[in-house]
Amino acid sequence: MDFFNTISADSWLYIIFISILIISLIIDFGSFHKPREMSFKSAIFQSIGWVSVALSFGYLIYKKEGNEYALQYMSAYLMEYSLSIDNIFVFVLILNYFKIKKKYYHKVLFFGIMGAIIFRTIFILLGMVIVEEFSWILYIFGLLLIYTGYKILMSGQEPEVHPEHNVVYKFMKKYFNILPEDGDGYFLIYRDGKKQYSILFLVVGVLASTDLIFAIDSIPAAFAVSQHKLVVLTSNIFAVMGLRAMFYLLMGAVNKFDYLQQGISFVLMFIGIKMLIEIFHWHIPTELSLLIIIIMLGSSVALSILKTNAKK
Repeated sequence: MDFFNTISADSWLYIIFISILIISLIIDFGSFHKPREMSFKSAIFQSIGWVSVALSFGYLIYKKEGNEYALQYMSAYLMEYSLSIDNIFVFVLILNYFKIKKKYYHKVLFFGIMGAIIFRTIFILLGMVIVEEFSWILYIFGLLLIYTGYKILMSGQEPEVHPEHNVVYKFMKKYFNILPEDGDGYFLIYRDGKKQYSILFLVVGVLASTDLIFAIDSIPAAFAVSQHKLVVLTSNIFAVMGLRAMFYLLMGAVNKFDYLQQGISFVLMFIGIKMLIEIFHWHIPTELSLLIIIIMLGSSVALSILKTNAKK
């Protein structure tokens, strides 16, 4: 009993978080023996499930760490989850670009998201070290977010995919013998006694590295909301873990959120401004920040739905 009493609240939350992560990955990994496409109904239930898990974890943070960190977590999670919708649009384009069969989406997305989790964890931990040593870097993050938000707002263009320009794509094409086929769902193929790799293996690398590009914008946004390692790490990873279910949910609706880009751009600029004005010791309460983020994202989704319905 004394041993359990000596474990800190932070440590308990990390144990719970890692346990959820490991259990979900084991369950997913065990489903690969039957390549199949996730149904829309299953995507809905899994999306609801992951959001429920994330919200429940937010409640645990509230009980263990208090109201302020819980609100920071909710703000960061909501923002990361909304930003991850951009990933979905690009993931659809990448899978179409490489002509991947739908029955292999599950496997490719699983390992792509696994890679994204590893990359993001490394990126966040490095970011934490830098922020602790050089706190002024947060203001650089603020400027980056304002610039990124403005660039998204002004572009007004659908995302484009050019895998041939991707650094990981070039590296894998150069150092791995990639075959232009799916290898019946296997990553590794032996032909004439030689080890070769299917196109699925290449796509996993492209998906993981593409998410890292998005993380360059989204992780600084999370740092602008909170510098608590637990908050930044768990909000990011929970958002990424729900990506695959969200992919199947939104796969047929990539063109139905006309104003989502604008909503995301306003959120990024708001978070950047919130960070910068703290130079003058002006602080926007976390409760108000969360409300503003919800209004911006909710309005963009509502306007998109209204526009889609008006077209029918």
